[in-house]
Amino acid sequence: MQTKIDPIFRSVLANRFDAVCSEMGETMMLTSRSPIFSEARDFVTAIFDAKGRMIAQKPYIAVLAGALPYNMTKLMEWYGDDIMDGDVILTNDPYLGGNNHKPDFTVARPIFKGDQLAFWAVAKGHHVDTGASGVVGYNPTASSIFEEGLRIPPVKLYRKGRFNRSVWNLILKNIRMEFMVEGDLNCQTGATKVGERKLKRAMSMYGMDIMDQAIEEILDSTERHMRAEIAKIPDGVYRAERYMDHDGFDRDKMVKVQVEIRVEGEKITFDFTGSDPQVRGSINSTIGNTFSTVCLALFTTIDPEIRKNDGAMRCIDLIAPPGTVVNCLEPAACTSCTICTTACICEAIWLALSEAVPHLTQAAWARWSAPATMGFNPRTGRFFGDIHFMCKGGAGATLGYDGWDHLGVISCAGGLRAPDPELHELVTPYTVLEYEYLKDSAGPGKWRGGMGTSYSWRVDADGILSDNFGDGLRPETAPFGIAGGKGTRPSKLLVRRPDGSTEDPDVHKYVELNKGDIYEIEEAGGGGYGNPFERPVERVLDDVIDGLVSVESAKDDYGVIVDPGKLSVDMAATERFRNPA
Repeated sequence: MQTKIDPIFRSVLANRFDAVCSEMGETMMLTSRSPIFSEARDFVTAIFDAKGRMIAQKPYIAVLAGALPYNMTKLMEWYGDDIMDGDVILTNDPYLGGNNHKPDFTVARPIFKGDQLAFWAVAKGHHVDTGASGVVGYNPTASSIFEEGLRIPPVKLYRKGRFNRSVWNLILKNIRMEFMVEGDLNCQTGATKVGERKLKRAMSMYGMDIMDQAIEEILDSTERHMRAEIAKIPDGVYRAERYMDHDGFDRDKMVKVQVEIRVEGEKITFDFTGSDPQVRGSINSTIGNTFSTVCLALFTTIDPEIRKNDGAMRCIDLIAPPGTVVNCLEPAACTSCTICTTACICEAIWLALSEAVPHLTQAAWARWSAPATMGFNPRTGRFFGDIHFMCKGGAGATLGYDGWDHLGVISCAGGLRAPDPELHELVTPYTVLEYEYLKDSAGPGKWRGGMGTSYSWRVDADGILSDNFGDGLRPETAPFGIAGGKGTRPSKLLVRRPDGSTEDPDVHKYVELNKGDIYEIEEAGGGGYGNPFERPVERVLDDVIDGLVSVESAKDDYGVIVDPGKLSVDMAATERFRNPA
C-alpha cells in the first residue's frame, strides 16, 4: 500500500534535488583549472534515478542539458549489470556515449543504498583539449570523428572506489594540456562525490520508498505542467528553415535546416525531414544535440518555471531522418554542432512558432562568431587554450522587452559568462585593446535587440593557432526580427598584421597568429520585435545619448529626428516623418 505523499514534502524534495545539482556546479567552478569551467561555466550537472530518468539538473549551458538522457541510456546499456558502488564512469563519444560532441566529457557516478542502485550524479562539461590537432577541440579540417580527437567510449576512471591509473594515463598522455584536463576531470569527479554525499544523506533521512514515490509524482506533475503549456499553442502545422554559412569544405554552399512543427492538443512533434544530408565538415548534429536543442527552443518559448526533467521531455516527439545534418551517422564529424547547428535549429523553431505564438517567441540571437585559440604562453611557461567569450553578441527582443545586451549565443541561453579582462590577460598571451558595445548592432524594433560587441586584442606571442568555429557572417545567417522588427547586419572578423596586411578568418578555418597581430571582431546584436516606428521617442533618444544608436539610425530605422549638436529630438519633424500625410 502506497503512502500518500504530502505535496509540501514533494516540493521540498524537488527543490532539494535542484540544490544538490547547484552544489555540484559550484564545486566545479571552485575547483577547476580551466577558465572554460571556472569563468564561462560551460557545463551541466544532473541527478538521475536508477532507471536512468533525469530527476533534476542545473544547466549552466543550456544545450548540454537535453542530451544527458542520451548519455545515460548509452552508458547504462554499455555496462549493464557491471555497475558497482565506487565506480566513476567517463565518456566523451557522440555515438557510443550519447554526447553532444567530443569536447564535452561526461562523468557519472552510481549511488547505492545498500547493495541497490538508487541514483546517478552526473557532471558534464567542455574540456580545453581532446587530443585533436585542432584548437580547444575544434578542428576545421576534420571530415570524420577520428580526426576530432581522442575517442573515449564509456570507461571507468574508478572501479569500486579504486583509482584506475591505466585509463587516466591513456587519456592524459594523448593530449597536450595534461595539467588542465587532469584538473578538470578531478573537479568533475569531485562534483559527483558531492552529489553522492548529499543524496545519501537524503536517503537516510527519508528512506527510498518515500523518495521513489515522491520522484514519480514530481515527474508526473512536470509532465502535466508541460502538456498544459503545449495545449496553449494553437493546433496547426508551422514550418520554417534557416541556414548555416558553410561546412568548411564547400565554402560556396550554405547548409539548410528545415523544421515542421505539428501541434495537436497536448502533443507536439518536431519533424526535420527536408534538412540537408550530413556534410563533410564538423557542423553535423548528433541526435542527442538535436533533441537537446529542440528542448532549448521550446523551453525558451513556454513557461520558464517548468522543471527540466524526464517528465517534461516525455512530451516532445522528434523526427530527424538518419544521415541528415540534424541526425548524423558515424563517423561524421560533429564538433561544431553545439554552436552552429544548435543556433540554426533553434532559429528555425522560433521562426516557425512565431506564426503560432508571436507573443511568446523572440527574435533571433546573434550567432557565435569568434575563435578558439591555442598555443604556448611565455608569461606562464605553459600551453593554454582559450575560447574568446568576451565577444558575445546580443539576444533577440520579445514582446514587451528589449533583448539582453552582450548575452551570448542561444546554445548557452544566457548562462555563458564573459571572463574578467584582467584575468584573461593573466592566463593568455593577449592584450585587450577594445571591449565595448557596438553602435547600431541591435536589430531595430518597438523593442530593440540586445547590443553586440566590438572586441579586439593584440597577440603577444608567436605560433598561436586560431579557428573561428562560429557562424553568422553572411546576410542570410544574420539575426532576424519578428512581428515587424528588423534584423541585424552580420558579424565581421578581421586579422591585422604588423606589416599592414589583413586576413579574413572566415568560418571553420585555421589562422596562425603571431606577435603584433591584432584580431578584431564586430559581433552582431539581436533581432528586433515590432515596428521600430512605434518605439517610444524618449527610449530612442536615450540610446543615442548612450552611444548605442547613431543619429542616422535613429532617423532611418526609428523615424526619430535627433539634433546631433544638442542631442535633443525635433518632435514636429519626428511626427511628420513617422506619420506622413
